[in-house]
This record gives sequence, structure tokens and C-alpha cells, in this order.
Amino acid sequence: MKLQRIQQIENYIQQQGSISLDELCRVFNVSKNTIRRDINELEKRGTLKKVYGGVVYVENSLVSFENRTIHNQKEKEQIGKRAAALIDEDDLIYIDSGTTTSQILNHIDPELPFTLLTNNLDIINLAAAMKNVQLILIGNSYKRKTRSFVGIEDEAVVTRYNINKAFMAATGVSITSGLTNSDLMEYRIKKMIVQRTKDIYLLADRSKFDHSTLLTYSPLESIKGIVTTREIPEKYVEFCDSHSVELLYSN
Repeated sequence: MKLQRIQQIENYIQQQGSISLDELCRVFNVSKNTIRRDINELEKRGTLKKVYGGVVYVENSLVSFENRTIHNQKEKEQIGKRAAALIDEDDLIYIDSGTTTSQILNHIDPELPFTLLTNNLDIINLAAAMKNVQLILIGNSYKRKTRSFVGIEDEAVVTRYNINKAFMAATGVSITSGLTNSDLMEYRIKKMIVQRTKDIYLLADRSKFDHSTLLTYSPLESIKGIVTTREIPEKYVEFCDSHSVELLYSN
């Protein structure tokens, strides 16, 4: 599978720091033309840089979770607060891993009873202190950079649930590519969640719009609403209006 191979190549280059194209061909047993195409895809993500005869990993390509939390912090808090108002008693919800989605539980009634699925460490810690929340964990391998758990051996962990509402994060969102993510393992979880959810809400500050990465986990027109600020590009306002996607402003 091409997408899986590209993710494996990215992980391998990250581990090695730098590597030649010839070695990549040998390790992954593909032609040099195939490797060049895969490298071009990865270069678009900004995770590596091509050098003569090989590639080098760009160390700061993925901003740390802590630094992303600081960026647009006030907007993220406002968006999280607006999303929290959408959660009702006895809902079965999913909260995705992300610096904006992680704000939701800071603004919810701690006595509210509901069932929560999540793969994010910060959300797990907050929910654990809420006595009326039934907490269900997803993922079996911890990804330190995003403070999330990835990897599912048994898909029934997700597919047995009929989720009322999912509050999703995205690396980028665009009209043509929809809701996108750059990590194959996180993509797999997101894809399964949106397929099992009645109402999907994207939480996105203005920096996420008009950006896309390799993996689309949902078309934009398929979601229930976008929780965001009023500064988003006008073309998204028009698109949402024509496709019955709610725009839920935080300010």
C-alpha cells in the first residue's frame, strides 16, 4: 500500500537523520523512480529536504505539542469553550487528539454524565477526574509528539459504538481536500471515528484553513459543523452555506 510505505519511509528517515536514495531503494525494495515519487510527496509535507544523492530529515518539521498549544492559545480556548456547549447529558462522544480539542473539557460542567472515547493523554487525565464520565480509551501505542495513543489491533474497539458527536482536529482543512492529517496511524483512527459518528464537528482556528496534507479522513461537506473564529476566509463561509455545514463561531 502506497500510503503505508510512504509513512514507513518517513519514519525510517526520521530515525536515520539522513540517508541515500540507494539505501532507501534497498530497504524498501522499490525502484529509484518509486522512491523519488515518494520523496516528492514527503517533501510537500516539509518533513525532509532533498540533498545530492539522498535526503535529510527536518528536525523541527512537526512542531511540538507544547509549542502548538501556545500558538493561537486564546482562539483555541474560545473554540474549545464553544464546542463544550454542544455536549449534552448522556451523549456518547469522541474527542480527537489536538491542541484545540484538548480545551473542551476545561469548559464543561464537571457533573455532566456522558460517555467519552478518546486517544489523547491530556483529555484522558481531565476526564479521569470527572466522576460521571464513562471513559473509553483508543490506541495501544503512545506517540509522544502529539501526546496521543495510536494503533488499533482490534477495530471493534471503535466500530461497536454508535457515536453521537465527534469533535475532530485536523492538520489542515481545505475545500478540495477536506479534513487532512499527515500521520497514517492517526489517520486510521480518525477515519474509523467519522464512519461511526452521526454529527462530526471540526475544531479549527484560522491557521488551519487553506492547508492540506497527504491523508484526507473526511470530505468537508460530510461534516455537521465547524467550530471556529469569524476570521476564516469568505470562500469557506460560502461553501458551508451551500452545503448545509454549520459555522459555529467562538467569538
